[in-house]
Amino acid sequence: MIVIVKIENKLHPRNLHQGRYDLEALSETLPELKSFLFTNDYGNLTLDFANPKAVKSLNQALLKHFYQVDFWDIPDGFLCPPIPGRADYIHHLADLLAQSNGGRSPKSAKINVLDIGTGANLIYPILGNSIYDWNFVGSELNPKAIKSAEQILVKNPQFQGKIELRPQPDSSKIFSNIIQPEEFFDLTLCNPPFHESAQAAQEGSQRKVRNLTGNPVAKAELNFGGQAAELWTEGGELAFIRKMIAESLNFKNQVFWFTTLVSKSEHLKSIQNELQKVGVAEQKIIEMAQGNKKSRLVAWTFLTEKQQAAWKTYRWK
Repeated sequence: MIVIVKIENKLHPRNLHQGRYDLEALSETLPELKSFLFTNDYGNLTLDFANPKAVKSLNQALLKHFYQVDFWDIPDGFLCPPIPGRADYIHHLADLLAQSNGGRSPKSAKINVLDIGTGANLIYPILGNSIYDWNFVGSELNPKAIKSAEQILVKNPQFQGKIELRPQPDSSKIFSNIIQPEEFFDLTLCNPPFHESAQAAQEGSQRKVRNLTGNPVAKAELNFGGQAAELWTEGGELAFIRKMIAESLNFKNQVFWFTTLVSKSEHLKSIQNELQKVGVAEQKIIEMAQGNKKSRLVAWTFLTEKQQAAWKTYRWK
């Protein structure tokens, strides 16, 4: 069964980041943000979104102001995630769990979530635990990213015992080496690399800077950063998701809902066909939007109705 969930062109109603940023309030929370603020030609206080340092400072302020995260930092050049969009993914996952539980969210402390490629920023575990008190495992290939994520955990004791990091030693694997025997996850999530090459990633960066500044650039420093494995993979987003689907079959009884973001709508048909080939019991496409930017997440489960009922009884009740 395929279910498509459409929404209006706005953030999830529970998302705290509706409308324009209150930069004055954020700079009161994080005074360092003030150095990046200026008044534009229309008399509005704004931020230079083409400046990577300004964007990182904004994220630090958002995380401290809304989620009580006192320390958050990433090494230069690593992906600096837009907080509103990342929070939207988390809220839609919460709805997905509720839909699987008669419209009621399962007890939050019992929910285990696997974040594939958690990155140096650790953003999904931070948001998921801060908002819903879910337990997380974050997998990651890059040792430098793991070290950064570990630093965030050490300096935010509220996450101790709730977020675990696991290195992925094999770049050809996604769930293997991470999901252990007899271990169960209610959700997996992933923001896959969507470019097919380093050149495509650089061209995407150039377009973004050109759109932000109105000026062409020969080589772009992406304002949200990103290492190679965060931005591109051989075959691009579609190849990565196909590999994820194929490997998910090996863990079909250990995960309730597998999910991933899909940035390009033209990939949906191929993904749906791939899911039908491996014999999923149910798949969903959930559309998301942040202003003019549209994305979607795909979710699938191998559990039959009888297996889902047993899962809910033994894990959520």
